[in-house]
Amino acid sequence: MSTIELTKDNFDQIVSENNFLLIDFWASWCGPCLRFAPVFEQASERHPDLVFAKVDTEAEQELAAAFEIQSIPTLMIVRDKVAVFAQPGALPETALEDVIGQARALDMDAIRKSIEDGKPSA
Repeated sequence: MSTIELTKDNFDQIVSENNFLLIDFWASWCGPCLRFAPVFEQASERHPDLVFAKVDTEAEQELAAAFEIQSIPTLMIVRDKVAVFAQPGALPETALEDVIGQARALDMDAIRKSIEDGKPSA
C-alpha cells in the first residue's frame, strides 16, 4: 500500500477514520529522511492492514508545530486516536518492524483507562 500525504486539511479525517496510523514527519532536504523513506514504504507493503502517512514538515509547518516535531525524521504511531509512539531518527527495518509489533500488541483499553486516570501507561 502506498503512503498517504497528510495535510492540515485531511489530518482529522484520516485519523478519525483509521484505528492504526503510522506517520513519518519528514522534509525533502533531510538526508536521514530520504534514507528512511524506502524503509517506511516497504513496511507499508508488508502491512496492508495499517495506514502509512507522511507529513512534509516544510509544507505542513502547522502540523509539525502541533505535534512539537523538533527533529526529523520522526515516526509517530496513532492507535484509536491516541499517539502511542513518537521517536525521532531513521529507524532501520528491523527496529521499525519491532515498533509495529509492539504497537499492535498494546492493550488500548488499558491505555485509555490510564489516560482517563491521569497516569502514564506501563
